[in-house]
Parts: sequence; structure tokens; C-alpha cells
Amino acid sequence: MNVLAKPVLGLEAFLAWENEQPERHEFHRGEVFAMVGARRVHAVVVDNLRAGLRQHVKGSGCRVFGESAKLQIGDDTVLYPDVFVTCDQADLATDIVFRSPLLVVEVLSPSTVAYDRGLKFALYRRIPSLREYLVVDPDSRRVEAFRRDAAGQWFIHDMSESDTLEVACLDGRIPMSELFDGVDAPPAEIR
Repeated sequence: MNVLAKPVLGLEAFLAWENEQPERHEFHRGEVFAMVGARRVHAVVVDNLRAGLRQHVKGSGCRVFGESAKLQIGDDTVLYPDVFVTCDQADLATDIVFRSPLLVVEVLSPSTVAYDRGLKFALYRRIPSLREYLVVDPDSRRVEAFRRDAAGQWFIHDMSESDTLEVACLDGRIPMSELFDGVDAPPAEIR
């Protein structure tokens, strides 16, 4: 039996191809993965996060970007975070690919929980500039921050029972009531 090798796409070829596509695709080590549409609660929380973060970084020289912005990690990965903040001058001047976020946020969906907490977080940890990774679950209203200390170690900070989302790398706070505004309260058995 002959096994045909799957063609491996290079980063530059992927970026050229991706820029011509109507849909978004992520790229990791030569493989391309189609992005699926999001549920309403996902979109609501992403919008609330972007608005809260945008208010906080206004006038600071940092910018908030959303799920249509490409984030390159090394020479082998391009992802679309739900939300990220960068203060890097090269990032603030780019038109297509960002490389140096300070903060990345993923809003979980039932189909992405394992990926966002597993491989995707492992890939994000390769970014030298990244100081904080937030994971927000709109269904259970769980909010966790993974923060990198000065020694490069990651620590989890669970804010699920708090009234405020704290974004330590930006010294910012967003009330949970604003974060989940427009999202129905979860049933008691999920909390």
C-alpha cells in the first residue's frame, strides 16, 4: 500500500493563501485549520471584553484587537485570538500579522475548551512578550488568568467568584457584570 504524504505548507505560502480567503484559518506546523462561527454568547462576551479593555488602554500607546487579527507565533504558527492587547511598536505599525501581545484572551465554546486550555495555551506560552492569558467561560461564568512572573513561571488566578476581572499586566479591572452583560445567568447546576 502506498501512502501519500500530506503536503506541508510554509508560513509565507499560508499567509499569501489566507489573505485571499473569505473565511479565517489557523496554521500550525504546515497544517491549516478552518475557523468555525461563534455562538451569540461568545460574540457578546468578546465585544464586552474589547470595550472594557479599550477603555482601559485609551491613551496608553497600547491597542486592543479582536478575532479578525492574525497573531504569528514563531515561524510555524498563526492563530486568531478572540482578543489581544499589544503595546509593541512593530505590532502597532503592522497591517496584517501581529507578533508581540502582552495579553491574550480566549472565550471558551464547548467545542474549543480542550484546544484553548491545551495546545493553544502551550503555543501562546512561546510568545516572549506575553504576560497574561485569560480564559473566559460564558456558560459557567468561570474566569481564569494565567500570569507569567518575572522568572517566566506561569500561575493560575481563578476569578470566577470575584465581582471583578483583574487584568494584572495592564493594571486594569472590568466588573464581571459588564463582562457578562447580555449573557443569561447559567443554571444553578453549572455554577
